[in-house]
Amino acid sequence: MRTWDDYKKHVREVDPDMSKDIDEVESVAAIVGALIEKRNALGISQRELASLCGMPQSSVARIESYKSTPNLDTLIKIMRPLGLRLTVSATE
Repeated sequence: MRTWDDYKKHVREVDPDMSKDIDEVESVAAIVGALIEKRNALGISQRELASLCGMPQSSVARIESYKSTPNLDTLIKIMRPLGLRLTVSATE
């Protein structure tokens, strides 16, 4: 296996139940990645974002390094000062 896509395909063939876990991890990674991208585009430091959100900088750092999965309330708290909004859509 050479790529993440190769690995995902392999896991889905071997254990279809793991497919859900992979999808969940990718969804969280996409959300956190968007937060990081927007924060950087705005030129805001983790410390500044944390202050705007009323949370410790270490919490922002843990989320951005994928060491912690934020709950919905925390995501919304972080997204608001970045001018982001969470949108829900049906899967196909």
